[in-house]
Amino acid sequence: MDKEVAARVYTPAALEALRAFPIDAAELELVSVSENVTFRVRAANGAATYVLRLHRPGYHSLDELIAERVWIRALGDAGIAVPPPLAATDGREYVNVAIDGTGERRFAGVARWTEGTVLADALRHTKSVGEAERYFEQLGGIAAAMHNQASAWDMPADFKRHALDTDGLMGETPFWGRFWEHPELSPGERSLLSDTRLRVRAALDRLGRDRQTFSVIHADLHTGNVLVDGDRLTVIDFDDSGFGWHHYDAAVAMFHFQARDGFETIQRGFVRGYRAKRSISDAALASDDALALIPMFLMIRGMAVIGWISQRPELDTSEYLQWLREHVCGQCATFEPPC
Repeated sequence: MDKEVAARVYTPAALEALRAFPIDAAELELVSVSENVTFRVRAANGAATYVLRLHRPGYHSLDELIAERVWIRALGDAGIAVPPPLAATDGREYVNVAIDGTGERRFAGVARWTEGTVLADALRHTKSVGEAERYFEQLGGIAAAMHNQASAWDMPADFKRHALDTDGLMGETPFWGRFWEHPELSPGERSLLSDTRLRVRAALDRLGRDRQTFSVIHADLHTGNVLVDGDRLTVIDFDDSGFGWHHYDAAVAMFHFQARDGFETIQRGFVRGYRAKRSISDAALASDDALALIPMFLMIRGMAVIGWISQRPELDTSEYLQWLREHVCGQCATFEPPC
């Protein structure tokens, strides 16, 4: 759906949702149409700017959406830069609105708008490996701070989010799809991915879910979900957040840079920033190499992305999928379980 059509379809529902929030809105602008539909809301007299999101139906229940906000507020209380959520006038976190043009109903939520440049864009426009390393060092520190908060957090008893655990990543029905059955995979690639899935599953079972390495994580901490404003980085888009291994957050952050010159420098920066605030603990490993699990989780992320793509045939991903197939299958061919 192009942006002009989307504006006609979704703007009436966004306006209806806004009436439930304590905002005197002067301007409503459609920003993006992807997994969710996102609007920028400018309050009258320039008082403030907000983001209104119409959440995709069927992905999260209301309880799961509320849990997302509970964690975001806890991260903010811990001093981590995240967009502060705004409750409706009656205290609700979300309001449910009808999308007349599609027959859907969607939950609408509002948060404060965060100014800044998307980190992925900032990195795309720099050729300096040193600058990229500094960004990733800062991002590593933020990831560590989030894991510190989550590991020590006494979460509410009714907190409900999905899990990227052994089943969620490598089970019969992974959270992002049966990646080994993608129709564009060759028979040999399907066999390789299927066999590797079982070996990774066994490794994850051996790794366990100790609270020091497994907690609530962002789960989509790539550079498109980080904003740069001067020296400040803000993490946005917690739509995929759930329970998972900390190593997965690290892998997601670095995944798209594996083929880039200077990847080892980028990884070194991320790890240095992380270790400045939290140790990288691979308690299940006999060796002293605290990074031994990162390659496995980079491969896991690649598998998950193949599954994600398989569920979205409407997207033009053929060129990217070709690279991804070759890259992930190359990793699978040489995979040796680190634990």
